[in-house]
Amino acid sequence: MHRSRLAALVIDSRVDDPRTAIDFWAAALGYPCREVDGQYGHLETPTDQPDVLVQRVAHESRVHLDIETDDIDAEVARLTAIGATVVERLRRWVVMQAPTGHRFCVVHPQRVDFDADDRVNVWS
Repeated sequence: MHRSRLAALVIDSRVDDPRTAIDFWAAALGYPCREVDGQYGHLETPTDQPDVLVQRVAHESRVHLDIETDDIDAEVARLTAIGATVVERLRRWVVMQAPTGHRFCVVHPQRVDFDADDRVNVWS
């Protein structure tokens, strides 16, 4: 048995200066940026909503989802069984692709309430 849920919407932005994208999306969504680490800007979303991250990337700009789980291997296996494919396994997460062509990542729990949230999906 493992658990998972939507953790974040990640706005991949091919820009020279990540601050440009962070400032735009913070203003557009009405969430101030609470943290910047050089590649990521973490917008301050309400605790009952998924995180919104603005990320500087080398590929074309797009939006992808992060699915957080307490067992990455089990969640990757579950998603593979329903049609997703593994694109790349990295040290801390797995990049996957849905049958529709959309990319998404499977990550360790990111939001602080993961363990306490009774709405997290439980998979056997």
